Amino acid sequence: HWNEWRDGLVNKLFHIEVKSRAVTVVTPGPQDTPPVALGGHRDYAFSPDGKEIAYVKNTEAMVARSTNNDVWIYSMKTKTHHQLSMGKGNDFSPRYSPDGRYLAWQSMARAGYEADKSDIVLYDRRTKKIRNLTARLDRSPYMYAFAPDQKRIYFTAQDQGRINMWSVTFTGAIQREFTTSFITDFVVLSRGRMVILDQTIDKPQELFFHGGKRVRGLRAGKLVPLSEKNSLLLSDIAMGKAEDLWVTGDKGDKVHALILKPPHFDPKKKYPVVFLIHGGPQGAFGYDFHPRWNSQLFAAPGYVVVMPNFHGSTGYGMKFQDAIRGNWGGSPYIDVMNVFAAVAKLPYVNPSRIGAAGASYGGYLIDWIGTRNNKFRCLISHSGVFNVVSMYGSTEELWFPEWENLGTPWDNPAMYRKYSPHYYIKNWKTPTLVVHGALDFRVTVDQSMQLFTSLQRLGVPSKFLYFPDEDHFVFKPRNRIKWWSVVHTWLASYLK
Repeated sequence: HWNEWRDGLVNKLFHIEVKSRAVTVVTPGPQDTPPVALGGHRDYAFSPDGKEIAYVKNTEAMVARSTNNDVWIYSMKTKTHHQLSMGKGNDFSPRYSPDGRYLAWQSMARAGYEADKSDIVLYDRRTKKIRNLTARLDRSPYMYAFAPDQKRIYFTAQDQGRINMWSVTFTGAIQREFTTSFITDFVVLSRGRMVILDQTIDKPQELFFHGGKRVRGLRAGKLVPLSEKNSLLLSDIAMGKAEDLWVTGDKGDKVHALILKPPHFDPKKKYPVVFLIHGGPQGAFGYDFHPRWNSQLFAAPGYVVVMPNFHGSTGYGMKFQDAIRGNWGGSPYIDVMNVFAAVAKLPYVNPSRIGAAGASYGGYLIDWIGTRNNKFRCLISHSGVFNVVSMYGSTEELWFPEWENLGTPWDNPAMYRKYSPHYYIKNWKTPTLVVHGALDFRVTVDQSMQLFTSLQRLGVPSKFLYFPDEDHFVFKPRNRIKWWSVVHTWLASYLK
């Protein structure tokens, strides 16, 4: 799974009695608790009275093709288990209300769709009724927590490149609490006050105090810095500024892109451009200080960085997100090329020096672009899907290709052929850097090997950066330095 062999090991939930030190295995059997795949921030919780434990597990025979995680209840008194959620999608992250009357969790409705809309559902332990609180909101709650007074639940949700704070009452009344840049964690205090972990595209995470509606004269929504750790570390480093670009994409839909200008930007100059293509594909580039694909580091040598959030991106509504299914090389490709056309006309852009880089699905879209046109001066494909058919036979999460490609390769071969770059490789002419890690079991290393072999056979200028000790991402510090060195050298050789 992902970057490791399970070797027959299974996650178990244990209960330890502090005084006697007696250990009880709460979840016997062959299923993982918490689940290895999908799941949430924390997939188990004690009731406030200590009489039961809510936890998550998947009981289906082949979890590789199932997203059907469910919330279960374990009674400390009777030592019995009871399944609470009954949907076929992913149910996860159970939380008890402070007084213990309610149990909430996050729920996805559609089976086999790991990125389906997530809703907060509320179970009344007294009446045994379950209510979907966020059904009317066309955004997916990310993290959530009960207010101490139990009048509402606070949650974060992605919205057009940002992660903001929302709340919902137990009757389903939803409101946006405040807008920031990119909230990654929070703790709720009393009277709407909270401590949040926020970041921006030019400032890594810091802690902030939010004063609620009115605290000590602070106006509503006022954020007070509590930490300045990263601000001090980066005080001598110049950062670029980001702005929004909206273009008309496929089907007439508006498509959002972020443009990050390099440090010391001069509007009178003409700059080379680097497009960054996000993975997922149900993901998005936003106003966060990404620890790996850091947009500031891409911009630092003097590039304008463009980050399009094409069809399939999260934070723009489920209709926009769902449009990528069975359409990998369709709408997203059109969206990116429409953004390309708009960016090429900007007065500070050198239209003849534009490159692109992407990872995972972003690597797939790089591969697709390579077979479609020669408009980019150079490309970088990191852990990209090149052969959609063989990827099905080597990945460890079968629900993903079956959902995205409308079935298996033998049930729907036309779909797998339609948008697989390897069928159209003979059209590729753009110089390309290929990157992959040997421990990547999500998109296995053979994908990049097939691409690199094909490019070499066709005589296309290409290099292969191979990490024997990395997975789908590059985590180790020295490997990251190597990655950035090779990436910048590659870009400079074609864009400078």
